[in-house]
Amino acid sequence: MFKGSLVALITPMRADGSLDEGAYARLVDWQIRQGTQGVVPVGTTGESPTLTHEEHQRAIEIAVESAGGRVPVIAGAGSNSTAEAVSLAKHAKRRGADAVMVVTPYYNKPSQEGLFLHYTAIADAADLPLIIYNIPSRSVIDMSVETMARLAQHPNIIGVKDATANLARPLHTRRASGADFVQLSGEDHTVLPFLAAGGHGCISVTANVAPLHCAEMHRAWAEGRLEEAMAIQDRLLPLHDAMFCESNPGPVKYAASLLGLTHEHTRLPLAPISDAARSRVRAAMVDLRLLD
Repeated sequence: MFKGSLVALITPMRADGSLDEGAYARLVDWQIRQGTQGVVPVGTTGESPTLTHEEHQRAIEIAVESAGGRVPVIAGAGSNSTAEAVSLAKHAKRRGADAVMVVTPYYNKPSQEGLFLHYTAIADAADLPLIIYNIPSRSVIDMSVETMARLAQHPNIIGVKDATANLARPLHTRRASGADFVQLSGEDHTVLPFLAAGGHGCISVTANVAPLHCAEMHRAWAEGRLEEAMAIQDRLLPLHDAMFCESNPGPVKYAASLLGLTHEHTRLPLAPISDAARSRVRAAMVDLRLLD
C-alpha cells in the first residue's frame, strides 16, 4: 500500500500567510493525476512546526477529501510531546487518514528506551498504521536499528521514513525488522540506491514540483527498466540539489510558485530565499523542462 513515489506536501499559503485551502486541494489532485502514489501532509516540508493545531488538522482533512481514496494519505502527527502526538494521530484517524508519520522527538533528546515508549504509546492510542520518521539532521537523535526492530513487533508500527542518507541503514533495518517492514527514503538524492538496498519507495520533496518525473522513475525501477530509471535520476539531480540549496521548504515553495501552484510564502523563522537560490531553482526547472 505504501510504496513508490510519495510526496511530502508543501502547505500552500496566501501572500498574507494564511492557509490556501483551494490551492491545497488542487495540489493534491494534481499530484495524483501526475502519478504520485501517496500524499504526506503536514510533515516538516509542510511547515508543521509553525502551523496552528487547527491549520494542521484542516490540512489533513483537505488531503483526505481531495485524495478521495485514490492514493493513501499518510498524515504527519509528530511532536516532542507524546500527548500532543497522540492527539494529532487520533485526529488523523477520525478524519480518514490511512496512516500517520511520526518524527522522532526533537530537542528533548530521549534515550532509545524513551523513543520506544513514545512510539508505543502513540501506536497503542491511535490504532492505525504508524510510520516512524527518523531524521537525525533535524531532530538531533537517531533511532537505532535495534530500537526500530523492537518497535516493528507492534502490529500498528509498519515502517520508517529514513532520512539518514546512510545507505547501509536499509540493509540493517531489513535484516533486523524483516522484508515486510516498509522502508521509505526521505532523501531524494539516494532514492535508487535505497531501493536497491531493500527500500519500498520515497517520500519526496522534489515530487512537489516534478511529480511525473519522480513517478516515472519509480515505475521504471519497479518494472525492471533500470537504465531508464537511472537516466531519470540523472535528469532530476540538478533539481534535487536546488531544492536543498537553502532550508526546506523555501526553495520548493518558490519552485511551486513558478508553476502557479501556490504563493512562495513561508512562515518565520524561515526567510524568503536569496536571489542566488532563486536563480538556481529556476535554472534547474528549465533544465528539466518544467519551465521554458
